[in-house]
Amino acid sequence: MIFIADYGAGNLHSVRKAFEYLGVKSVVSSDAAQLSKYRKVLVPGVGAFGPAIRSFMASGFSEALAEHVDKGGQVLGICLGMQLLMTQSEEHGSYGGLDFVSGSVLRFETEAEKVPQIGWNSVDYTRESLLFRGIVDHSFFYFVHSYYCRPEDSRDSVATTRFAGKNFCSAIEKNGIFAVQFHPEKSSDAGLTVLKNYAEC
Repeated sequence: MIFIADYGAGNLHSVRKAFEYLGVKSVVSSDAAQLSKYRKVLVPGVGAFGPAIRSFMASGFSEALAEHVDKGGQVLGICLGMQLLMTQSEEHGSYGGLDFVSGSVLRFETEAEKVPQIGWNSVDYTRESLLFRGIVDHSFFYFVHSYYCRPEDSRDSVATTRFAGKNFCSAIEKNGIFAVQFHPEKSSDAGLTVLKNYAEC
């Protein structure tokens, strides 16, 4: 059973439907107190970092998720949910994140390509990964974002993607913390496999 955190900034319906399709049980809840009952948590996210982190903290999810991680629970952040796991973000100001993964959220700076990145792009592995088990390297996933994560420790990254003249971190695995910048629920069979792998790892 996977707990999907409803903090007011998530693509909840599509993620839950993807789990239903896979036969994986999940529950969507805005009650942070319920999170402790589950071993696996999913943090979805659509929108801007500032309002999202404020909502996450106001709803009690920041403390509940920190306790969850401290006790060895697993978490998967998707898109903005990935960015919330970082130390800080520069999106429309300067904001502190959950700091589960040391690093920053930065804006793509480019005149050569249109930002945000919207559409399919390849994900290139940097090391073996539980999330990408059974998925061919350089597979394509669906992205929608103007900002990207830059972990301080490159070993936290398990995959990169090239956009705006740089290879940015597109997936993280660190001590039960998982995160992907793309939307697995919108990424066809490869994306569904990522969700299945998370449910089974």
